[in-house]
Amino acid sequence: MTDTTTPQNDPAGPWAIPVRRPLPGDDKPKGGTSFPRKVWNLLVAIKDGLALIFLLLFFAVLFGLLSARPNAALPVTEGALQIDFDGVVTEQPSDVDPFAALSGRDQLREIRTRDVVHALETAATDKRVTSVVLDFDRFLGGGQVSLAEIGAAVDKVRAAKKPVLAFATAYTTDSYQVAAHASEIWADGIGGVAIAGPGGSRLYYKGLMDKLGITAHIYRVGTFKSAVEPFLRSDQSPEAKEADMAYAGALWDSWLTEVKKARPKAKIDPFIADTAGAVKAAGNDLSKAGLDAGLIDKIGGRMAFNARVAEISGTYDDSRPWDYAAIPLENWVAANPPKSDGAAIAVIPVVGEIVDGEAPNGSAGGATVAEHILDAVADSSTKAVVLRVDSPGGSVLASEEIRQALLQAKAKKLPVVVSMANVAASGGYWISTPADRIFAEPETITGSIGVFGILPSFDQALAKIGVNADGIATTPLSGQPDVFGGVNDEFNALAQASVEDIYGRFTGLVAKSRKQPIEKIRTIAEGRVWAGGTARQIGLVDQFGGLSDAMSAAAKLAKIDGAYHARYYEEEPSEFSKMLASWTGAEQEQEASLPRGWFGIAAMNRQLVERRLVQDLTMLTKSGSVQASCLDCRAYLPAVPRAGDREAKGFLGTLALLLK
Repeated sequence: MTDTTTPQNDPAGPWAIPVRRPLPGDDKPKGGTSFPRKVWNLLVAIKDGLALIFLLLFFAVLFGLLSARPNAALPVTEGALQIDFDGVVTEQPSDVDPFAALSGRDQLREIRTRDVVHALETAATDKRVTSVVLDFDRFLGGGQVSLAEIGAAVDKVRAAKKPVLAFATAYTTDSYQVAAHASEIWADGIGGVAIAGPGGSRLYYKGLMDKLGITAHIYRVGTFKSAVEPFLRSDQSPEAKEADMAYAGALWDSWLTEVKKARPKAKIDPFIADTAGAVKAAGNDLSKAGLDAGLIDKIGGRMAFNARVAEISGTYDDSRPWDYAAIPLENWVAANPPKSDGAAIAVIPVVGEIVDGEAPNGSAGGATVAEHILDAVADSSTKAVVLRVDSPGGSVLASEEIRQALLQAKAKKLPVVVSMANVAASGGYWISTPADRIFAEPETITGSIGVFGILPSFDQALAKIGVNADGIATTPLSGQPDVFGGVNDEFNALAQASVEDIYGRFTGLVAKSRKQPIEKIRTIAEGRVWAGGTARQIGLVDQFGGLSDAMSAAAKLAKIDGAYHARYYEEEPSEFSKMLASWTGAEQEQEASLPRGWFGIAAMNRQLVERRLVQDLTMLTKSGSVQASCLDCRAYLPAVPRAGDREAKGFLGTLALLLK
């Protein structure tokens, strides 16, 4: 037998040292693989796995960027402009949160107001659009001013003799405000119309805080500054209730006026006054009650509605008469960008809560907005600046940062015009003070000229569990504010004085801006909120009008002779975030999860209100700056989670989550 360990043809001859050929497994140390080597192999495997995942994600991102972007080419050469109001209408959609998209967390779709208005106005004169479809089946609302602007744009389509058809399983206050302008209003047989109007309750936490031993130290100026009342009282003060009723009543009157003008034959007042009676008279059929009252024109499901649109605008396929030729809103907007001829007027949106530092879309970071203003001022082609405000206010420091940036425009002799949208209150009014002219709508909520600071302390809460705080102090302010040992009188006096000083600055800015005696401003300030109609009467705004009116005024002040266009200074949602939402199916899942019908929408609105609970409790943690904020005004803006929202931390964050 031949020995396999001895090379037979070794040139060294038979006296060469036998060499054993390596066999599989010979490289392993005896006794098995060592623990460090196992750890190393595991780390290498993790590294290789992550590299593979990121490589796949990269190609998915690349594919999404190429395929998810709206195509400027229209899917049909002629058809119905289809506007799906799935989610909420807002002045500035927030970025899609990549982590929310990947984890499957809810993030409501936000439809930009100016995109809808521009689409409707261009569709009115374009022969390719033969009808317009307004789908409110999954609509969760928007600000009253925004909805009125969309309604006015619908009127332009109808003035061009083009049919506008609206569909929903069930209409609510917000969806019906726009649908009333349509030429045909359809409702599903299991739906109908249920109008609630403004109003509702809010939460007050004084009883809970007393039980937990949390002390809220409040520093405020203004009889009507009710933003901090939930932490001071167990109910609404008479002054706050009076102010709320005044501006809510004004908004309701404006809503009724608009809807009655759009639907003059509808029996709106008796239907709203006794909806239950109208439904009972219709055999408990809500849709029939709406039909009898003239609030809707047709009862039918989506198949019947689609077939009706197909009769007007044709079909993709004659064998599918329910599948009408549709032009999606995104495609129409991409194919019809706004004109950019003539002089440039800078438009800077200020949308959402005003916060310190930088912030993404949907929240107004003081540094971010100020940078946009300064970029516009530095551009030699800018002829005027229009500030589009849709904010309940926020940080005084951030508001002042924005105001200082506007003063740079004034120093350069550029006209500054403010266009107020749904809400421009507290800090939203602070930043409006440099304006040469202020435009608002009768439905705009403004004013709330007042400031406050809030600081919680937990000494009583800790004492309940046997924990006490003690120490030394070299001055009356040593260690203050002591949130564990208690805030002393010296700090309270200093904080109150600071708030009063800022309030004096605020009223002084308003008096100078509005050219009114300070005494008069003090009588309309004190944190009171006003509807736009009243605000104009008392001199807080100059005239009624929307963004286009503000643009026209800015052009006139800038002495622009000829054409002009809006140049928006804002952060566009990144292609990555939009692609990621599309790639993960977030938009499709979101559409499927949105409610339909009256009960579903009511339940969803309850969940949105729960988010305000977290906002309320988060306020207790915002001790970084004095606030010029109108908490009540948030009820008139879409209650959606925004990218810039600050979440409560620590004990209060846990409490908020437990109560959610």
